[in-house]
Amino acid sequence: MVKWLRNSKSGMWVITIIRLYLGYEWLMDGIGKVTGGFSAKGFVAGAIANPVMDPHGAQAFPWYTPFLKSFVMPNINVFSFMVAWGELLVGLGLLLGTLTTAAAFFGLVMNFAYVFAGTISVNPTYIILGFLILVAGYNAGKIGLDHWVVPFMREKMPWLKRSVE
Repeated sequence: MVKWLRNSKSGMWVITIIRLYLGYEWLMDGIGKVTGGFSAKGFVAGAIANPVMDPHGAQAFPWYTPFLKSFVMPNINVFSFMVAWGELLVGLGLLLGTLTTAAAFFGLVMNFAYVFAGTISVNPTYIILGFLILVAGYNAGKIGLDHWVVPFMREKMPWLKRSVE
């Protein structure tokens, strides 16, 4: 399946449809947050007050609550800005097929942050779809601006060139 996603023309079309769907969803969420005066304060406070618990009653992610308390909450305005604009930029990257694998990666980072905080919602679906895009690599953005952006970047930045093995 990996070979099919990364190399086949039919895989390219399937992953493009997945990419466009996921990009639209991220973009709409991001636009709503950027234009709606979003603050993550209530969400983070809820995640601190009600951490994810394992079946034995212990915290499932014991490192996450202290991270939220000591790092995120004191910088909540920065994190609110990063979440809103991050969602919007992930959506644009996926919709336009620009730096597609980077957009998918950062979307996955946000999805896992939401899951660690206890929000299920659409996150498992987005994680699966984002993972498929990430696995597809360059093939995911061929029908998009990556068709031109990636070769340009590889030409201008030698460390991005593919090694021939």
